[in-house]
Amino acid sequence: MRTIAVDRRVTAWTAAGLLSCVAYPLLGDGTLAGAVLYNLFELLTLVVVLARVRRNRPEDRLGWCVLAAAVGFRLAGDVTYEIYRQVLHQSPFPSPADVFYLGSCPLLVAGTLLLTRGRVGRDLAGLLDAAIIATGLGLVWWVLAIGPIAGDSSIPLLERLLGAAYPGCDLVLLALVARMLTRSGRPTPGPALLAAGIGSLLAADVGFQFVTAYRPELEGVISVGWLLSNVVWGAAALHPSAAAPAPVRTGGPRVGPGRLVLLTGSTLLVPTLLFVQGALGFPHLSWLSIGVGAVLLFVLVLLRMSGFVTQVQRQARQLRDLAMRDDLTGLPNRRFFEERLAAAVAAGPAQVALLDLDGFKDVNDRFGHAVGDRLLAVVAQRLADRLRGDDLVARMGGDEFAVLVTGASAEAMAGIVDRLTAGLRPPVEVAGQELLVAASVGIADGEDTDDPYEVLRRADTAMYAAKDQRGSHVRRYAVELDERARAEDRLGAEMRTALDTGQFRLVYQPIVSLPDARIVSVEALVRWHHPERGLVNPADFIPVAEQNGLIVELGAWILRTACAQAVAWHATHGTAAPARVSVNVSARQLAEPDFADLVAEVLAWTGLSAHNLIIEVTETAVFRGGQSVQTVKDLHQLGVRIALDDFGTGHSSLGLLQTVPVDTLKVDKSFVDTITMAGRHAVIATALIQVADGLGLTAVAEGVETAEQATELHRLGYRLAQGYHFGRPAAQPDFHDAVSGTGTVAV
Repeated sequence: MRTIAVDRRVTAWTAAGLLSCVAYPLLGDGTLAGAVLYNLFELLTLVVVLARVRRNRPEDRLGWCVLAAAVGFRLAGDVTYEIYRQVLHQSPFPSPADVFYLGSCPLLVAGTLLLTRGRVGRDLAGLLDAAIIATGLGLVWWVLAIGPIAGDSSIPLLERLLGAAYPGCDLVLLALVARMLTRSGRPTPGPALLAAGIGSLLAADVGFQFVTAYRPELEGVISVGWLLSNVVWGAAALHPSAAAPAPVRTGGPRVGPGRLVLLTGSTLLVPTLLFVQGALGFPHLSWLSIGVGAVLLFVLVLLRMSGFVTQVQRQARQLRDLAMRDDLTGLPNRRFFEERLAAAVAAGPAQVALLDLDGFKDVNDRFGHAVGDRLLAVVAQRLADRLRGDDLVARMGGDEFAVLVTGASAEAMAGIVDRLTAGLRPPVEVAGQELLVAASVGIADGEDTDDPYEVLRRADTAMYAAKDQRGSHVRRYAVELDERARAEDRLGAEMRTALDTGQFRLVYQPIVSLPDARIVSVEALVRWHHPERGLVNPADFIPVAEQNGLIVELGAWILRTACAQAVAWHATHGTAAPARVSVNVSARQLAEPDFADLVAEVLAWTGLSAHNLIIEVTETAVFRGGQSVQTVKDLHQLGVRIALDDFGTGHSSLGLLQTVPVDTLKVDKSFVDTITMAGRHAVIATALIQVADGLGLTAVAEGVETAEQATELHRLGYRLAQGYHFGRPAAQPDFHDAVSGTGTVAV
């Protein structure tokens, strides 16, 4: 409500002021009524300014007091002027009124600067722009007004001095207005009203110089400009911004089209003056003043352009720094690293290490990207803290970091990498979670090459080799890694062709009941009959398929083919057909968010019931949780049975049984091989069947190769087994072949 009331006062004051501006010319400039109206309104302006200062007590009240003094000086001058004209009937020029008029100029300038010092900002570019505009326009004012008056020897000296002093004050006001117009930031009401008041005063002063020389009868109209300046200053005092602290404006002025036109026009005033004076036949050209003005404008423009160039260079450096930095970690980015690497390789020996965080995708899946980002920032800081002063660490993208070390041997680089990996071992606490961090590291140097991208490629090759090896996840590049990579690339290309041309086949290994060895289910196994290589070992092509992603497409084909075959067997063999078919699924497949939907689609397409399908997963595939565990849960909700393959050899077998919905444990072959030996060899196999029975799970012993092993497993409590003893994998197992009492079955 207070703001609304103040706004109404501003409106009322402005309306009264404009009405006075209209009434003054009608009453007449030389009349007593006109003089009373003019001076009375000026007195009201002074009262309003002082009253607002006293009531609002603004932080910049000194500026308002100085401005009030300027208004008071002008009021004293106007009263003195009218006494000479109305009472003494004498010419008011020269007179004591001139002292008050001229004295108001420095007060007006000082008050305005005090009121706008916080709002204007300390930008050198804005000051130079104001100086250029003021110099150009001031040159015109000097040539047309100040110079002719000061140089006219026919006029008495006092009148010449006063006559030149007024345009000089106007020149100062012009510079002030130019500065306010070129200030940085968006204009606020207070400075805008002050600038408008000074502009009105300046326009009236300039107009007065001309009408007194050519049209004296228009002096009353010109006086409206001075009256209007009082209206605007009173509105500025009444405005709510008068009670608020002056906000500091930062940043340089924006060089827009309007400012460019204004600056260009100001600099072109020098040749324009010369052209006009020459064209109009002036008897005396103002060579000295125009020359001084031209030199001054040249210097100002040169300074402005120098500042502009400096600003552009500074911004270019800032942009380059931003372009070379990683926003998340603050480390240098790939582009910066590649530039430094190129220089280092050209200068001498350089060692490069690429680090890729293990399991980072699972962190994002389980805890969200915000936690993952925080983890990356902590890892970046730890790496940076453990490097020497001249070494460089950069984030290459995702969860991959690169380290550049110059002048170090292979042994020294190994020590640096050990220090880096050791720094990653302590848990990272993020959002209440303690996360363990590990990294696979590939190391390479610039030996035998001066190509920085080749060094990076070698480090990348070594890093992927480190991911695949057991034990230490640090690997230095060697030529044989390229040979293996090329072989894997060729194998991957041939796999693509094999998928397109139907070179893959499925075979099925029986899973039998004990002791009768009756086939209860089968496990689908993929075989690749290469037209030139012959039968390719799955141990050779499955890891390649997992690395290049073809395992997703191959796995989908295996799933469709195995489910369709199971349905065909049920239709052909009836109850003799195996009740279930097992399909192995890789970690890469489980990580696909839509894998459960694919299984549901295949079941619907083939007509196989969900309880007739077993999905076999490894402990490693689900150990880190995330999407893989969610996929297993979704499959279990469909009614598909879940088997945990190679049980007992993974990271945390017993813990997985509490987090992953499992129906079957497939005991690894390593526990079966020695089960018939005396002593401790059967302890684990015995413990595992007890765990399965205690949790209500089914246990399947894998890799049974002898009748003795089958007999001992049955004695320990196992009721399901598979292995070469019961049948080798075949495209069409014989489900009707009877099993002898010895537990053997024909192959």
